[in-house]
Amino acid sequence: MVGHSELKDRSEATTSTADQDQRFSVERWATARGSWTLFPELCKGCGLCIERCPVDVIKWSPELGAYGTNRVTVKAEGCITCKICAYYCPDAAISVTVR
Repeated sequence: MVGHSELKDRSEATTSTADQDQRFSVERWATARGSWTLFPELCKGCGLCIERCPVDVIKWSPELGAYGTNRVTVKAEGCITCKICAYYCPDAAISVTVR
């Protein structure tokens, strides 16, 4: 990802339901005030987070997300950790944590 901050962490998260376990990959970047997390399998590429970001640090990724559509990535060094992207994401594909 040229021009984007280094990915801090790539791991898996597990959620459990009564009859099955689901695993999601997790991509996490450190921001000046916390962290920005993306669950790529949940991102359907609607672009609402890109439209709402007040500092224009969320961009389209060359990698594919859910449904074979483009997904997003973040230029974390410019992120102000405002959480607006997470509020507008209809699929909870973004999580922003403030320290």
